[in-house]
Amino acid sequence: MSHDIDDDDRALLRRAVELSRDHMRAGRGGPFGAVIARGGVVLAEGSNEVTSTNDPTAHAEVVAIRRACAAVKDFSLAGATIYASCEPCPMCLSSIYWARIGRIVFANSRQQAAAIGFDDEFLYTEVPKPIGERAIPTLHAPSAMADEVFAEWMAKADKIQY
Repeated sequence: MSHDIDDDDRALLRRAVELSRDHMRAGRGGPFGAVIARGGVVLAEGSNEVTSTNDPTAHAEVVAIRRACAAVKDFSLAGATIYASCEPCPMCLSSIYWARIGRIVFANSRQQAAAIGFDDEFLYTEVPKPIGERAIPTLHAPSAMADEVFAEWMAKADKIQY
């Protein structure tokens, strides 16, 4: 897999930036856009819809991933590239990994995002902390029923691994 940026990458990244500008100007969300392509074919586009849908998970990358997976009817986007107007936040980065996207190309850095009020540094530092040290109280409540569900999953012959 190439780690170089070519003219196609630049064009698709430009499209992601256009989406970020257009949707921001239309009042649909923050200044973020994303495009997912595989084999030169655009699978989906997304823009930030957090404020227009009242969905804190509706970041441009997540919106694009949801649309791309629906378009290809698969939860895996292996072999795809995501073009993002800004470096993906921890949630989006996790979603990209879960979707098995093979490559990320982005324009603005997370430091630039922080400078305009979108600072994810708290999340980057919060996740690796031990559970008991996180800002949100998190309590482990073991459950025999939950254990049974996991055991049933392990024995399930027709499960689809992801």
